[in-house]
Amino acid sequence: LLAIAAGQALPRQERRTGYGVEGVPIREQIVERHGDAVITRNSYGALCLNTPDVVFADIDHHPQPAGCVLPGLVAAALWLVVALTAGNLWHWVAGVLLATVAVVAVNAIVLGLRRARHRPADVEARALARVEQFVAQHPQWHLRAYRTPAGLRLLAMHATFSAQDPAVQALFDALQTDPLYARMCRVQHCFRARLTPKPWRVSLRRRIRPPVAAWSPEQAFLPGRLEWIAEYQRKAQGHAACRFLRAFGDEHRVDARAEVVRALHDRIARAYEPLPLA
Repeated sequence: LLAIAAGQALPRQERRTGYGVEGVPIREQIVERHGDAVITRNSYGALCLNTPDVVFADIDHHPQPAGCVLPGLVAAALWLVVALTAGNLWHWVAGVLLATVAVVAVNAIVLGLRRARHRPADVEARALARVEQFVAQHPQWHLRAYRTPAGLRLLAMHATFSAQDPAVQALFDALQTDPLYARMCRVQHCFRARLTPKPWRVSLRRRIRPPVAAWSPEQAFLPGRLEWIAEYQRKAQGHAACRFLRAFGDEHRVDARAEVVRALHDRIARAYEPLPLA
């Protein structure tokens, strides 16, 4: 009110949009509260753990390269050189065919080399090496690493931090944390971790009802929503959201609040169960 009275241009009504990167408050159904930690059901129906000061960091591995990996100008230049050379030596039709074959062959070679470098085990090993290097430079830190369907998740155990703390940004930068996740942490003043599978990874194609991003309390007992949740729980029960890999750093340094969050996270995410990740 003071800002508006001072002439600052602010929206007079809060936008009813979902959780995002613009600082709009998270609008999700609260399922459980555990002190400052809150478990919510997100816009596509999975449970998420939200905590104001226990650090989670997501590292997403990029998908394997596919299709045409040659830059457009390189592919065009290669095609043109081969086409002109072969066309002058033989016939323009031969030039076109040989140029096309050359571009396809070179692209296949480059694609194979990139895929060889992008094997999931190698990508994960490089990500874990970054964690190892960070902890070597910050020996007082205690980090736990989990494998997720798309990469890694790190949990800081030795202390709690504000999402705006420079130490958190330094961690995110060193680990090459997903930039979108890092930004959402800063603007939403919290850290998040998905606890249950993504619906489409457990063959549930229907969207949660109603299919809107912004939660409102009257949606809680809609029959369609309750039916969807029941089906989701049945299909998700044979999967885990992540799997614990190993701890890094000073494992004896454990913050009490972080330990509460860890126990909650590991139990619901089923981090120690030999289940497929989803």
